Amino acid sequence: MKMKFLKIAVVFLLIGTAVTRQASADDRQGTNRHLNKRVLFVLSEFGYWGEELLGPLEVLENAGYKIDFATPKGTKPLALPPSMDPNYVDPPLGRTVTTPEVAEKVRRIEASDKLDKPLNLTAWLPVKPYFSSPKYLDELFAYNAALDRIAGDVRKYDALVLVGGSGPILDMANNKRLHDLIRLFIKAGKPVAGECYGVAVLAFTRDEVTEKSIVFGKRVTGHPLAFDYNDGHGYLKIDHGFQGAPYQLEFILKDAVGLEGQFIGNVGKKYSVIVDYPIITARTTGDSELCGQKLVEVLEHGLRRYGW
Repeated sequence: MKMKFLKIAVVFLLIGTAVTRQASADDRQGTNRHLNKRVLFVLSEFGYWGEELLGPLEVLENAGYKIDFATPKGTKPLALPPSMDPNYVDPPLGRTVTTPEVAEKVRRIEASDKLDKPLNLTAWLPVKPYFSSPKYLDELFAYNAALDRIAGDVRKYDALVLVGGSGPILDMANNKRLHDLIRLFIKAGKPVAGECYGVAVLAFTRDEVTEKSIVFGKRVTGHPLAFDYNDGHGYLKIDHGFQGAPYQLEFILKDAVGLEGQFIGNVGKKYSVIVDYPIITARTTGDSELCGQKLVEVLEHGLRRYGW
C-alpha cells in the first residue's frame, strides 16, 4: 500500500514539474507572441558614436526587428568623425577603439538615407508648462492628455535605445521631452537601454511621484572615471570650451542609484553590460554589440538580470 501511494505521489510530482515547465515555456512564447518586433533608437544631433549605433542596430535587425530613429529636433544625426577613423587613439585607453570594418560600416550608414528622416521629439512630445503661466492648470491638463495619447504610440515599440557619444551630453541628458518618453516606456513595461553617455539620460530622468532617478536602487554601468577625457571631448555643430565632459558620469550615476543601487564600472574587464530590468546599460563603445544581444534576450527570453 505504501509503495502504491509512493508511486502515485511520484506521478503527481512529475505531472506538476511538466506543468511548471510548460507554463514557463508558454510565458516565453507569450512574450514572443506579443512582440511588435520594432524598437525606437534616439540619437543626438550633436554627434553620436558610430559603433554605439551600429552594435545594437545590427543585432536587432539580424533578429528581425524594424528600427525607427528619433532626434531631439528631427534633423539627421551625424556620427562623430573619430568614430569613423580606425587610426584614432582614445586618450584614456591609449589605443585605437574602432576597427576598420566598423569604421567602414558607419561610413556606409552616414552615406545612406537610413537616418535622413528621424522622428522629431519636439514635435511629437509636449513640454510641461511653467508654473508661472497664467493658464497653468489648463496647459497642465492638455500636457497630460497629450502624454496619454503618446502612450498609445509607445505601444507599437518593444524597447527604447539611447545611443551614446558626446552629443547626448548636450541635447539628450536633460531633455524633458525625452524624460517623458522614457517614463512612458517604463510605465508600459518596456525595457530602456542606454549606452555610454546615453546612460546619463536615465540618471536625469526622475520618477514623477518620488522625484528619485528612475535608476534609483538599480545596478548600472556607464562611462567610468578611468575612461574620461581630460580634454578634447568634441561635439559637432558647436565650438566649446569644455575640458573633457562637463560632468563625470560615474559620480552622476553613483548619486542617482543611491545606497540601494550600485554603479559597476568593470574597469579592467573587456565588457560591461548590466541588465537590471527594465533598465539595460552599456559602459562604452566596445560594449555596444553585447548591449544589443542582451536586449534581444530581455525581449525574447525573459532575461531580467545580467552582469551583477
